[in-house]
Amino acid sequence: MTSTVELPVRKGKSGEQAARGPRRRGPGRMRRIGLPYLLLLPALILELLVHLVPMVIGIVMSFKELTQFYIRDWGAAPWAGLDNFRMSVDFDAPVGEALLHSFFVTVGFTLASVGLCWLIGTTAAICMQDAFRGRGLLRALFLVPYALPVYAAVITWVFMFQHDNGLVNHVLHDQLGLTDKPSFWLIGDNSFIALLVVSVWKGWPFAFLIVMAGLQNIPKELYEAAALDGAGMWQQIRRITLPSLGAVNQVLILVLFLWTFNDFNTPYVLFGKSAPEAADLISVHIYQASFVTWNFGTGSAMSVLLLLFLLLVTGVYLALTSRGRRASHA
Repeated sequence: MTSTVELPVRKGKSGEQAARGPRRRGPGRMRRIGLPYLLLLPALILELLVHLVPMVIGIVMSFKELTQFYIRDWGAAPWAGLDNFRMSVDFDAPVGEALLHSFFVTVGFTLASVGLCWLIGTTAAICMQDAFRGRGLLRALFLVPYALPVYAAVITWVFMFQHDNGLVNHVLHDQLGLTDKPSFWLIGDNSFIALLVVSVWKGWPFAFLIVMAGLQNIPKELYEAAALDGAGMWQQIRRITLPSLGAVNQVLILVLFLWTFNDFNTPYVLFGKSAPEAADLISVHIYQASFVTWNFGTGSAMSVLLLLFLLLVTGVYLALTSRGRRASHA
């Protein structure tokens, strides 16, 4: 006669959950999920107050005939429709022609400044990659122009660019003899060169900092293997360093472009309210159109056009660079 022993069968978690039905989220879980959004809420509110609300007000102002007569009550200004935009893009009229000239000056200045900042910053970062005595001190000195306040840094260059007793003319004319006579750097055609020098001096440490951080993620074994295969320094930079920095350079160049194209502090401190024609950046030009001629409607329309242009360039740039990266990985 045989007897059977029934062993207890344990129900797993899935069986228990199936027996109890669908699991409901408790109030504690809901609080944990909503806590990050609650912590981000103050930043979101400040972002709306600081950026989005003035942006919306500026867009509304661009459709109004807002002059000095309505400055105390700008809401009472009559609607101008698209007249401010038509005036800004009428390149045969004085207002549109001046804006177009300022746009081309800004494009040339931005391309030159971003290119030089990236080149100098990348070169310095590659040179600082290997450890040597005094590397930390050099890195700290390289970041001084980026750490200085804009006004203090640019006003120093204003004194250096003075015609009579400036340091630049003292070195170029008196010490090196490269010029026949002291040059005017803050007026005329040389003002573009002066603005470019200050912008590159102030901006390349940022590129150096970002590229230096990106180089830390490249394994040293790649360089050692390339050296064993007989690759020289330039081949290693071309085949290893630059391709590995593709994602870093994509963000870096875009940020430098947006910062440089919208830069207002540097030309304003360097030249004042009225910039020379050769250095008439669009940011200062819009300021003059708004606060010097007291035509805030036209200035707001120019700002909206600038915003649309930057959004278009950013979208095209991201689309092209993303497509290029996908093609290279394929």
